[in-house]
Amino acid sequence: MIRLLIAAPSSGGGKTVLTCAVLAALKRRGLTPCAFKCGPDYIDPMFHRAVLGVESRNLDLFLSGETVLRQLFARSAAGHGAAVCEGAMGFYDGVGGTTHRASAWHVADTLGIPVLLAVRAKGASLTLAAQIRGLQSFRKDSHIAALLLTDSSPMLCKSLAPMLEAETGLPVIGCLPHLPEAAFGSRHLGLVTAGEIQDLTARISVLADALEANADLDRLLARCTFADAPSIPSAAREPITQIAVAQDAAFCFAYAETLETLEAAGARLCFFSPLADERLPEGTCGLYLPGGYPELYARALSENGAMRTAIRTAVEGGLPTVAECGGFLYLGQSLQDGNGEPWPMAGVLPGEGVKTERLVRFGYHQLTAQEDGLLLRRGETVPVHEFHYWDSTANGSAFASEKGQRHWRCGYSGKTLHAAFPHLYFAGRPELAERFVTNAAAYGKEHRG
Repeated sequence: MIRLLIAAPSSGGGKTVLTCAVLAALKRRGLTPCAFKCGPDYIDPMFHRAVLGVESRNLDLFLSGETVLRQLFARSAAGHGAAVCEGAMGFYDGVGGTTHRASAWHVADTLGIPVLLAVRAKGASLTLAAQIRGLQSFRKDSHIAALLLTDSSPMLCKSLAPMLEAETGLPVIGCLPHLPEAAFGSRHLGLVTAGEIQDLTARISVLADALEANADLDRLLARCTFADAPSIPSAAREPITQIAVAQDAAFCFAYAETLETLEAAGARLCFFSPLADERLPEGTCGLYLPGGYPELYARALSENGAMRTAIRTAVEGGLPTVAECGGFLYLGQSLQDGNGEPWPMAGVLPGEGVKTERLVRFGYHQLTAQEDGLLLRRGETVPVHEFHYWDSTANGSAFASEKGQRHWRCGYSGKTLHAAFPHLYFAGRPELAERFVTNAAAYGKEHRG
């Protein structure tokens, strides 16, 4: 089996583009690859899924422990001929930017997999070797197995490769040239989503062609081949209740592992669109509103009054509900669009969603419940992550958040409600999924018969 992690010295190094090119090339070779993403990222896995047609999963050593991560990797990679993980940020950049915890290197070290380092060659030559040597020696085992020059012409790669190989001892397997016709656009939360790029398949094909023409993949794969690890069976369970999951262009930030953990706890997941549908799916006993881009679709969400009313009635009627980030904003009174115009939302919570023009409470932190609720008991602490440019005028106070020396309160909690900006990761704390499913099943017995 091929195992590989693609990393870079810093953000903006072309990791996602290179990962898609590698996945497409491996797929062409009949290796049935699967993909992973380091850290709390929702958008990059969408591109992996677009290439492969199968789920891409997150590997996060802040939101879960090393044992869970190894199990998730082994279970997800089973049956595939290759497993490719895309790193995040700079290679060693972990929690708070000051530790290697939860970095791409930490994931590679935990799994013991080789690293392809993507290096931008423009503006430097011998200095590149010094930087790479620093990355090699920064930790006892860097796991760096090969180099690839991104956004580089074949001529420049041919010129630099002998020097880089002599100075670092690492093979330079080639380059991925500058390809503006295959670029992925960006906006305030990173890349645009894969579904918004109409010619994505053609762009990825261009990338794969360029990689095959300018890189020696066989040389790379020879360094990344391992015996197949024993598979870990999934914890399959017969469904005992139905949970409705919002999934459309406005609500597209849900970890595959979170959904799978809910299923393992006994949930039958039924997907619906707050943009297009007028009511919740028949038989709904629980509701999950994940994050996404509700601010980009504020008008359309508001104009779907039937769905807003259905959700407000259901939540106020005691339907067990989990709402994170974008889902939290949707439950508020109103939400400003990108132009600052407010639009009425579901009206369950008191706050109004407002545009801030900056990242708000960005990053990992710890969330401690101040009262008993649907998911957390008083005093329990869970790791979470936030990433948003919109804020609420009433963030709530059910949870205490701690990020280094910073402390604040947030969220709403009750016997049937968990609503807050921070994203949870159920795979790291499966008991939260068990509680959600148990409460949904109890609601079903009481209200559905």
